[in-house]
Amino acid sequence: MTLFEYIESRRDELLLAAAEHAFVVALCILIATIIGVGVGIAAYRRPRLAAFAIGTSGVFLTIPSFALLGLLIPLLGLGWGPTVVALVLYSLLPIVRNTIVGLNGVDGAVVEAGRGMGMSARRVMARVQLPLAWPVILTGIRVSTQMIIGIAAIAAYVAGPGLGNQIFDGLARLGSVNSLNAALAGTLGVILLALAFDLLYLVIRLVTTPGGLRA
Repeated sequence: MTLFEYIESRRDELLLAAAEHAFVVALCILIATIIGVGVGIAAYRRPRLAAFAIGTSGVFLTIPSFALLGLLIPLLGLGWGPTVVALVLYSLLPIVRNTIVGLNGVDGAVVEAGRGMGMSARRVMARVQLPLAWPVILTGIRVSTQMIIGIAAIAAYVAGPGLGNQIFDGLARLGSVNSLNAALAGTLGVILLALAFDLLYLVIRLVTTPGGLRA
C-alpha cells in the first residue's frame, strides 16, 4: 500500500487526529498568550522583574520534552493534563519576551500624549501601548505556535491527543505492514498543520495590525 492509499484508507482517523492536534495547540497558545502578555505587562517597566520573567520562562525550554512530560505524569496522570501544561510552559518564552520588547519599544511621547488627553494608565495600555506593540507580540505568539506544533506530537508519549500517536505507532511497529506509512502520514499532517497555522497568523496580522505598522 502506498502512502496516499494509506492516507485515503485512514482518512477519518487522520482527520480526527489532526483536529485534536490543532485544538490542543490552539488551546495552549491561548492560555500561554493570556499568561505571557500579562507577565510582560507587569514586568516591562521593571528591568529586574523582566529579566527574571524571561529567564524563568527560558528555563522551561532547556528541559527535554520527554523529561518534562514524564515528570508531569505523577502529578497529572496521562492524556490532556500533562500535554497542556507542558505545551503552555514551552510556549511562554517568545510571548513574554516579545511583549516586554514590544511595550518597551513604544514611543514614550505617544504614551505621554495619551495621558495628557486624560486617559487612565489602563486605557493608555489598552488603547495605545498594546496596539502599537501588537505586531511584535504577535510574532512571539507565531513563533511559539510553530514551536509547539512539533512538540505536541511528542505528547503521544503520555497518551496525549494528536498526530503524534500515528508517528509513535508507526515507529513502534517499524518493519511491519504500513508502519512507515503511519509515521509518514503523521509527520505530513504535522507539517501541513504548521503551514496552516502560519497562514492563519499572516491573515491575523493583516486584519489586526494598523496599516502604518505592517511594514
